[in-house]
Amino acid sequence: MIDIAGRTAFVTGGANGVGIGIVRNLLEAGAKVAIADIREDAIDAALATLDNREVMGVQLNVMDRAGFAAAADQVEDRFGPVSLLFNNAGINLFQTIEDSSYDDWDWVLGVNLGGVINGVQTFAPRMKARVEAGEQTGGHITNTASMASFIASGAPGIYNTAKFAVRGLSYSLRHSMYKYGIGVSVVHPGLVKSVIYASDDVRPEALKGEMKPVDQAAVERLAGVHEFGMEPDVIGARILEGVRENRANIFTHPDHKDELRVLFDEILDDYRDYPKDAGYDQRVAFEKMRHDSFAETRRKAREI
Repeated sequence: MIDIAGRTAFVTGGANGVGIGIVRNLLEAGAKVAIADIREDAIDAALATLDNREVMGVQLNVMDRAGFAAAADQVEDRFGPVSLLFNNAGINLFQTIEDSSYDDWDWVLGVNLGGVINGVQTFAPRMKARVEAGEQTGGHITNTASMASFIASGAPGIYNTAKFAVRGLSYSLRHSMYKYGIGVSVVHPGLVKSVIYASDDVRPEALKGEMKPVDQAAVERLAGVHEFGMEPDVIGARILEGVRENRANIFTHPDHKDELRVLFDEILDDYRDYPKDAGYDQRVAFEKMRHDSFAETRRKAREI
């Protein structure tokens, strides 16, 4: 079980929603915390509620790789090496794939998938190098996906695509980082009390060329829906519980278990027992070696 007290944590999208819930729980657990967010006013508002604890803000567009490296340096210069990374920043575009443009794809994938990639590429090599040099013991990387990483509907299509990819990235990273005592979890929240419905407010000008006009009435309806989302502090506490237990998947909402069971049954029902072909026995032998290897790394990853 990882000890959070005294570690430095970096939380993207940390000024509101799930992010601020993670931040508050980290501070309560004794961590030093950097709130990274694209909205400077939101960072200032968040810091104003956190008294004088060991917390700082850093303005960051997670699509900006150079900005990510600069933010990492700034935080580590003040608080020391980051060993807890929370790739949490996310936006949404509530429309179907066929009604989307390339600008829409570049924006939603750029934040929801690219932001996670940039966080991992910035911090995972640093964590690995410090462990290998004996300068750091363990650590944890937590990527916020969504229940939309399992359950896809027509809209939001690009959001679903990104969140499925974050789940795959996290699983793969978990299989490689355990060797350094670094855990990896992927979080699957349901509905959250947040301002994700106002994502268009932070859309880059360069990606507005093919943007559809904002449907203000729809935004207001979504704002009302998000009012009965789960409180961020509750979600943050459940995420830290999952980090401490090094769970591969952290499900913060109890709302979807039956739906997942139906989905998994549907997937298995689509399997067909076709007749064996000429290469069947050799493939089975190869797949057994792969399966056994994966089973071993899964076991080791759980034990760190």
